[in-house]
Amino acid sequence: MIPHSRPTLSEADAEAVARVVLSGQIAQGREVEAFEREVAAFAGQRDAVAVSSGTAALHLALLALGVGPGAEVVIPTYVCDALHHAVTHTGATPVLADAEPATLSLDPDDVKRRLTARTKAIILPHAFGLAAGVEAFLAMGVPVIEDCAQAIGALDAGRPVGSRGALAVFSFYATKMLTTGEGGMVAGSDGALLARVRDLRAYDEREDLAPRFNYKLTDLGAALGRSQLRRLGEFIQRRGQIADAYRRGLARAASQLPPDAAGGRHVYHRFVIAVQPPLDPLIKRLEARGVQCRRPVWRPLHRALGRGEYPQAEGLWERSLSIPCYPALTDADARRVSEALVDALEKP
Repeated sequence: MIPHSRPTLSEADAEAVARVVLSGQIAQGREVEAFEREVAAFAGQRDAVAVSSGTAALHLALLALGVGPGAEVVIPTYVCDALHHAVTHTGATPVLADAEPATLSLDPDDVKRRLTARTKAIILPHAFGLAAGVEAFLAMGVPVIEDCAQAIGALDAGRPVGSRGALAVFSFYATKMLTTGEGGMVAGSDGALLARVRDLRAYDEREDLAPRFNYKLTDLGAALGRSQLRRLGEFIQRRGQIADAYRRGLARAASQLPPDAAGGRHVYHRFVIAVQPPLDPLIKRLEARGVQCRRPVWRPLHRALGRGEYPQAEGLWERSLSIPCYPALTDADARRVSEALVDALEKP
């Protein structure tokens, strides 16, 4: 079985982690500090704060912006549940917006319609590795949190994703663009906002009992992340090669392929194609052929909430399929995926 996702790990990664284990300093320390500096520089931001997960990064970014009870935060409905959880953790209300089929992220026109006097932030994901186009959202006059969980290394109008919003968040889960096992980061150029994030990250040895969290990253994870970051350019190049192979292999398939990587705008965390529904039988046929594929979003938020006014997101959910795309995938694997998909589409 060719898995849908898997991390890309090396002996150099193992050696980096082993070095930290043998040093005896495994909790948050110098490795975390170095990782923060390196990610901030890579993302074109002044500073960054490492945390325990991408969800924790979203939560602290919202709190740093003053989001709390009575506030509203606009998020996509076509997205993983983490965004909804992060907003509700603050006591604020998530406001769902419809999808833009070209970017698989937020539709700026729909976001505008949902802004109110209570809107305190917009969370804009660069979905599946594709830069969403932040300019239209910055013009709305509401703080934008760039969610770069799937897109570190992509360029938005020639600038790194995460370099233009009020804050940017990253995820380093096992199957993201680079991994620390579990982990995340908040990056930005406003020193006061990042100081707030850093204060909220840990609760020990504080004069007051204001609510804080145990959201620290370990030096073990940071050492792995630093090793992975050094190879991120290679990872992105390999993902692009796989995407090119899929374009050739799926040229005659009954599917719509994702945008190309012109200008560095797509790093292919996921290779998402559009096919005719229903998807579930197709996914089963592919699994029978030894290829694991998935919906890129398991279930849109509006479906969990029993709401139906999101036609674009609903359409994406019904026809979008994510096929294996990661640096550890071999050329032979990519050919096998293409052949299995063409066959499964032709033989229902």
